[in-house]
Amino acid sequence: MRQFQDHEGGEWVAEIGKREGLDYKGQYFMVMRSGEGGEEVELQDVRWNSERTARRTLKTMSDVELRRRLRSARGRASSAVEGGGSPAS
Repeated sequence: MRQFQDHEGGEWVAEIGKREGLDYKGQYFMVMRSGEGGEEVELQDVRWNSERTARRTLKTMSDVELRRRLRSARGRASSAVEGGGSPAS
């Protein structure tokens, strides 16, 4: 788990999510949650094969990189919703 601030100063937490299933490849992925408890963003394109690798990567990511990934994921999610699709599509 990593705490960081977005570009507006809001508090966020980057964590590891896990997709259950028989295929272990890429079952761990990045999840970012707002510190206020409202918004949650799953970054399904940031995936790892092991929890150990996921934790190491989160630990070494810079705040700049975390903010960039959050901004990108939020932009994709809002575009999908505005376009009539769901954020998961």
